[in-house]
Amino acid sequence: MDELSQLKIGFIGAGNMAFGIARGILKSGDVPSSNVIISAPSKNNFPRFEVMGVAVTHSNKEVVDHSRLVFLAVKPHLIPTVLNGISEHVTPQHIIISMAAGITLATLEELLPVGSCVMRLMPNLPCMLQEGALLLACGKGAGQEVGSLLKSLLSPCGLVEVGPETWIDVHTGLSGSGVAFVYVFAEALAEGAVKMGMPSELAQRIAAQTILGAGQLLRDGGKHPAQLRAEVCTPGGTTIYGLHALEKGGLRAATMGAVEAATERARELGRK
Repeated sequence: MDELSQLKIGFIGAGNMAFGIARGILKSGDVPSSNVIISAPSKNNFPRFEVMGVAVTHSNKEVVDHSRLVFLAVKPHLIPTVLNGISEHVTPQHIIISMAAGITLATLEELLPVGSCVMRLMPNLPCMLQEGALLLACGKGAGQEVGSLLKSLLSPCGLVEVGPETWIDVHTGLSGSGVAFVYVFAEALAEGAVKMGMPSELAQRIAAQTILGAGQLLRDGGKHPAQLRAEVCTPGGTTIYGLHALEKGGLRAATMGAVEAATERARELGRK
């Protein structure tokens, strides 16, 4: 796409999320690496960006000056400081995208010049492998056209959806934090196999593949999880015995509670 190949993109913050998004954007081949610049106070994370051909700097102002699209990939508590430092350099041509959990569009708009084009993006860790789940919410100054541009730019990173801001905190609980919930489940699955006599390393590999395969079947098979579960459950077979044990352990309620707790924490961060 011509529009994407001309786009200058900047990242303030050089952590895993910035890396995952940058890697996905560049992997598509639509955006040349010479159009991307990243800033961070420390040079610790710079080498992996430099390998991709991305320019690096310690100056946030330089990122803003060189980019039309600026991703804020810093921790939530740093957002006010970062925006105070760049605000006077933000023009009506800029699109500012925050990836900070809990920081509302209203807060971002307050810290930036009036009428600025602001968006929120909530990615998750699998963006690093182009298998992320990303949710975008548009601020008052961001029209449908901007949402479409971002959706096509980010599509190599995984599943990209656009929705109201109220869904962002829920997405944080479901997908941002949900990745860690899946890792706990993977660990527990493998430990169950170790308990029954399988070597740990093998159990971990099989647990990972089981989750990957089940996830792909769920995503691409077009069936409800309950339907897929029923297809694995033969009457009086091994699976129903295992599922009964999970129900006794309260897995379902605990998982729903985990998403709720993570969502509430995201909302709490936004109120601070």
